[in-house]
Amino acid sequence: MVVEQPPAGEPKKEKDPDIGPRLQILATEHWSLLATRSLTYTESFSRVTMFFSVLSGAVIALALVAQAGRFGSAFFAAAILVLAVVFFVGVATIARLMAVNLDDLRWVAGMNRLRHAYLELHPELERYFVTAWHDDARGISLTMGLEGLPHRSPLANVAHGFQTLPGMLSVVVGVVGGALAALVALALGAPQAMAVTAGVVAFVLTIAGIGVFGWRSISGYTKSLTPRFPTPG
Repeated sequence: MVVEQPPAGEPKKEKDPDIGPRLQILATEHWSLLATRSLTYTESFSRVTMFFSVLSGAVIALALVAQAGRFGSAFFAAAILVLAVVFFVGVATIARLMAVNLDDLRWVAGMNRLRHAYLELHPELERYFVTAWHDDARGISLTMGLEGLPHRSPLANVAHGFQTLPGMLSVVVGVVGGALAALVALALGAPQAMAVTAGVVAFVLTIAGIGVFGWRSISGYTKSLTPRFPTPG
């Protein structure tokens, strides 16, 4: 009787009656995490749409008030109030987007952990994976395509930050904050040059504050990670 041997380079597979149920449970959890990631993306887009709806409505309302009040004291009062509300909605939206992004990192770490379990059951499948199977910060970055960011130039990292939803919204919210500061300065009787300076300073401070908050949030999350399967070395 001739016993068929496995191809060269592949380990011999031992029959395990529990491997089927294990794979089924792992696959179910994997699909659950994928569905949860889809919900986080849906919430992000919904939040951004809500903010731009509020911003568009505020611009239309201010245009109508300007036509009726001829940029008088009533216009300044209404503009300051409306822009303050828009600024608050924008800051709250960015804060929520950052929280959702941290949740997304957690789901990615979970899927990396599941891939590690797949490889424990079938180590010969390692060469087919294009994403990581380690649940530490480096593994998360590799799965999300961010592995090369720390080694890029600071300018490239800043440009990448502004490409994200929180980074893009920070510019818009910064403009709203700058306009609000300029209107407050004009309402208090400041000259035009001082009002413009106040607007520029508020714009820079808003973006810087959001950037520091986002960096501290991500750094705090990565430091709080307790990986079970860290990247070797």
